[in-house]
Amino acid sequence: MLKWKLTQALLLTLLAVVGFGLLTILTFGEQLQAFDTQVITWVQGWESPALTTTMKLFSDLGSTLGVVIVTILILGYLYFVLRHRSEYLLFFVVVAGSAGLNQAMKLVFHRLRPDLHRLAEASGYSFPSGHSMSAFALYGILTFLLWRHISTRWGRALILIVGVAITLVIGLSRIYLGVHYPTDVLGGYLAGGFWLAASMWVYQSVAESRSALVRPM
Repeated sequence: MLKWKLTQALLLTLLAVVGFGLLTILTFGEQLQAFDTQVITWVQGWESPALTTTMKLFSDLGSTLGVVIVTILILGYLYFVLRHRSEYLLFFVVVAGSAGLNQAMKLVFHRLRPDLHRLAEASGYSFPSGHSMSAFALYGILTFLLWRHISTRWGRALILIVGVAITLVIGLSRIYLGVHYPTDVLGGYLAGGFWLAASMWVYQSVAESRSALVRPM
């Protein structure tokens, strides 16, 4: 069972890398300019005061402050309540590593933010979206850890739906607010997916090695 999970994590890592590579080539080759413009126009066509407020709230969930607050709460719960030290380390590596990787990638790609119709202010480079990447990593690893401790199907389904929904709306909020291109958001998801899957693969590889050491000969 563990070997099958290792295979799945490795496949997801490779798919994310390939997907990100293709997206990057198409984005910076300007083949997706029309796609970006059309999606931004469509999404911002929903604009209303109530929706703008809602989108800003979801955007805050993926902000540095939002991620730090959620991370501290989850790390405290894992360390002091559940006392799952290995999961504590995995969670920290995924979240902190995602943030560091995103900053490094932005410095490499140097893509400027869209300047069509801003509903919020944002600084720094645009590709890949830090909010989307952090959301994918944070809520992805949280979903993974909660999944491991929930035995009922409905409970697991609920956790998965909530995690996916929050991640998608955070990405959508960045397009709606006019601070990211859709391709930035997709790039953030793929980069976050790569880091999450790679971290899970390493985590499960270590678990497999440890179980092999204690297995009777």
